[in-house]
Amino acid sequence: MQRLLVFESLWGMQRLKGREADLPLADMVAEAAAAGFDGVTNLFFTKELAAPLAQAASDNGIQVEGQCFPTSIEELKPALELANHYGIHHLTIQPDVRPRALAESLRILEGWNRMAEDSDVPVYVETHRGRITNDLLVTLDILDAMPDLKLLADLSHFMVGREFPEVPVPREMDDQIRRILDNSWAAHGRVASPEQVQVEISFPHHKPYLDQFLAWWGYLFESWSRRAGPNDTLSFTCELGPKPYAISGPDGFDQSDRWAEALMLRDLVRELWNKNPAKR
Repeated sequence: MQRLLVFESLWGMQRLKGREADLPLADMVAEAAAAGFDGVTNLFFTKELAAPLAQAASDNGIQVEGQCFPTSIEELKPALELANHYGIHHLTIQPDVRPRALAESLRILEGWNRMAEDSDVPVYVETHRGRITNDLLVTLDILDAMPDLKLLADLSHFMVGREFPEVPVPREMDDQIRRILDNSWAAHGRVASPEQVQVEISFPHHKPYLDQFLAWWGYLFESWSRRAGPNDTLSFTCELGPKPYAISGPDGFDQSDRWAEALMLRDLVRELWNKNPAKR
């Protein structure tokens, strides 16, 4: 049957409030596994990054989402080879190029798609500020030209990047986000406001933003279940990053406990998945 896998971002485990220093990588992975996460997300484009991460995940019986930041078509190749060598859950491209011309964006994305066709590991393109997918409307133009492009949805970047005016968002913008989600095969989870890419989900006054994102993720779960196979798995990464993503107070520290919020987010999305009427 279809399953939701909730991953924890190792970047999100850096500089946690109340800790004097970050844990070594192997200990971070072990802590994520002990907390009930199904996998971890981290950089995966050199052997020095990939090998210890894959080993730590294997030691703890959990999976890996690999991340890479290619600046050209060919630069994807090493990460793709490593992803297949270690048999990770999927590889996420954060496309580190910023063409002004749509045709150039399509040339690069089509090049990556051709390389991904020979991969046993799924490859997804992340929606992210400062990348090919920086702008929501441009990304929709890309989907018009490449309707089979597989995305990884990080909706926080669109919320703040286009400065959505209110929540619940206007119907036109909601429809645009749903179009993104209909092409998404995984997600990175954080909650944004129109002005901040990451707000504290444990603060009561941010609940309207949390509710908006939960509604979008609920739609993603239903959309994915209709498109995916009966035994496929959907990954959702809790990605609550350190400052400057996390808002810090005058002491320079996070205003909330990001680890506690990651556990809160994990539980919320699992509850949301259990309510998914489309899962098979």
